[in-house]
Amino acid sequence: MLVKAHAKINLALDVLGTRPDGYHELETIMQTLELHDELEITTAPDITLAVQGADLPAGPENLAYRAAALLRERAEYAGGAEIRLVKRIPLAAGLAGGSADAAAVLRGLNKLWHLGLGPAELAALGAEIGSDVPFCLYGGTALVRGRGEAVTPLRDLPPLGVVLVKPPFGVSTAEVYRRYDALVNPPQPGCRRMLAAAKRGDAADLAACLVNSLEPVTMSLHPVIGAIKRELSAAGALGVLMSGSGPTVFGLFKSRASAERAAGMIRQEDCWVTATCFHGAGRE
Repeated sequence: MLVKAHAKINLALDVLGTRPDGYHELETIMQTLELHDELEITTAPDITLAVQGADLPAGPENLAYRAAALLRERAEYAGGAEIRLVKRIPLAAGLAGGSADAAAVLRGLNKLWHLGLGPAELAALGAEIGSDVPFCLYGGTALVRGRGEAVTPLRDLPPLGVVLVKPPFGVSTAEVYRRYDALVNPPQPGCRRMLAAAKRGDAADLAACLVNSLEPVTMSLHPVIGAIKRELSAAGALGVLMSGSGPTVFGLFKSRASAERAAGMIRQEDCWVTATCFHGAGRE
């Protein structure tokens, strides 16, 4: 069985405070992309994982392996699975690559093992693995609240083109949130404006409402993010934003073809650059 694990971006991200459990209360509009990892899953006596395309652990430290082990335990399933993961989503990029892999394993094994679990049941398991896993199980466009467990699917947006630019470093999400908490005047919430724009589905509206409360913090640590935003704008992007806690920056374009042309114009040294597009829910 071949399963795709799609990357995501945050079209809007508000940090609304700290929860009693220590996590931050978020409100965000997430969007899956055509960019994806691939997982080949077959039945086997036990759970094994092999990773191609990235230097990642293949045991319990890997979210894909953890998802398989958790599902087997909760379903009391006697067998296992052999999982071969081909990585294309860059690591530590703010694109939910690990969470997407975990979600793909849950979806794939639910079918392969004939467990018959519904979306809500899989999402509840996913929330135990990582904050972005529930959204990655639904895909498409969604309003996500809490620490990621409350997912409200929205109608698919037009298939806009996207250019992704990742600098040659990762960021510490914990450090970004720590610095955010120390801000005297944190950014004002803007997710509701994006929600209204998403319901209208107009590309210009979407581009005008891009907002990320964490972007100023990560940009203060890594000024190159600002330089990337300026270069994407100069390449014709309708709007630009950092995804999640960073460091990947994306630009929105009217079509994938225009995104591919723009990607060829990016000259940021040592950056990973690719063109992709929005990916709707329920499509492989």
